[in-house]
Amino acid sequence: MVSQLVLFAIDLCAVVVLVFGLYFPRHRRRDLVVSYLGVNIGVLAVASALSASDTGAGLGLGLALFGVLSIIRLRSTELDQHEVAYYFSALALGILGALSTTSAWLSGGLMALILVVMFLGDHRRLFRHYRHQILVLDSAITDHGMLVAHLERLLDARVHTVNVQRLDLVNETTVVDVRYALAGPALTAESGAAAHAGARG
Repeated sequence: MVSQLVLFAIDLCAVVVLVFGLYFPRHRRRDLVVSYLGVNIGVLAVASALSASDTGAGLGLGLALFGVLSIIRLRSTELDQHEVAYYFSALALGILGALSTTSAWLSGGLMALILVVMFLGDHRRLFRHYRHQILVLDSAITDHGMLVAHLERLLDARVHTVNVQRLDLVNETTVVDVRYALAGPALTAESGAAAHAGARG
């Protein structure tokens, strides 16, 4: 019982760090704060109740239910991939906090591992040159080489991958999914603009 209460406390600390220490300072999306907290505490409460009922099938059913609810939640609104990662991290923390293990330190260590991975994987300095955008060009460009050259001039960056999603020869537009890396001057200018905007805010 004591070890279970310790796991509950560790889970609460972990989800607070995940949401208020990592996610919100980096991405500032307020509506997902309550979503992450709610799914963590909800999974923790229900999985704890089911695990205490001595019915392994009930626990499995409960976890499957939350998996279905997660899919519904993710399909109900558009989420970026990093937001999906935070969502399932909050879910995993709740499950680890609810499941009884031979050692509370094992679950606590796994929770810490999740936090460390999210801290490093979502760090601003990791691959900070790389960007991904979907652009609508006001011309129909059928030649791939010309398209890449045009995008590199437009973005002042090195284009790595271009996928043409729609080519409209009537209205002369091209919709492209482009992955690129900012050049040195462009990256410096963007960083300066972001710092200036942060100072004004």
